[in-house]
Amino acid sequence: MGKMSELSLAITELRNAAQSLISAADSLADLLAGSGGIQAEEQPKTESSTPAEKPLTLESVRAVLAEKSRSGHTAEIKALLEKHGAAKLSEIDPAKYSALLAEAEVLGDG
Repeated sequence: MGKMSELSLAITELRNAAQSLISAADSLADLLAGSGGIQAEEQPKTESSTPAEKPLTLESVRAVLAEKSRSGHTAEIKALLEKHGAAKLSEIDPAKYSALLAEAEVLGDG
């Protein structure tokens, strides 16, 4: 893998980390803004389920596919992209990201 690809992946991971920090800061701000007591204790439970509901981003999907590609599954990744009607990830409809990720996650597990 070239230096530019590694740099691109590092930038993507840095952006994902920044988004996580922003989300944590927002959660803390919401916790402080809410009334104390029981509601404050229950709020983190609802917040922890929120990230699962967030839509997948191109960057997060790219990071997973890049990792699979580095693990020797480049041909399979290309086949998955073609299966979803695209030659490259940026051409994939964001609505198909979860299905694409689900198929990519099993690569190398069998």
